[in-house]
Amino acid sequence: MLGQKQHIVQESVPGKQVTLCHLIAHPDAGLSNKLGLCSENAIGIMTITPYEASIIAADCAIKTAAIELVVVDRFTGSLVITGGVSNLEAALTQANLFLAKVLGFETVQLTRS
Repeated sequence: MLGQKQHIVQESVPGKQVTLCHLIAHPDAGLSNKLGLCSENAIGIMTITPYEASIIAADCAIKTAAIELVVVDRFTGSLVITGGVSNLEAALTQANLFLAKVLGFETVQLTRS
C-alpha cells in the first residue's frame, strides 16, 4: 500500500439531542463587541440536532423570558440569545426542558461561565 492514498468517509447521523446549553454570565467586552452585542448582557448558547429544532428552541426561549434573539441557524442548529442572567437562565432551561419532555430529545445540563 506504499504510495496509495487512503480515503476516509465520515458520516454524521444526528439524533434528537441538545449538545450544548451554556450561559456566559459576564462575557468579556471584546467578545460582546465582536458579536455586536451590548457588553452588559449575558450570552446564552445552544446547539441542537436535528438543526431545524433550533427554531423550536428559539420560540420557546422567547416566550419564556425577556431575552433577545441574536442567531437562530436552522442549517447548523445554533441558537444564540442575550439578556439578563436570570432571564437567560430561565429561557435556556425551559427550551432544554421542552425539547426533552415534549419532543423526546436527549439534553445536556445547563453549564455556566
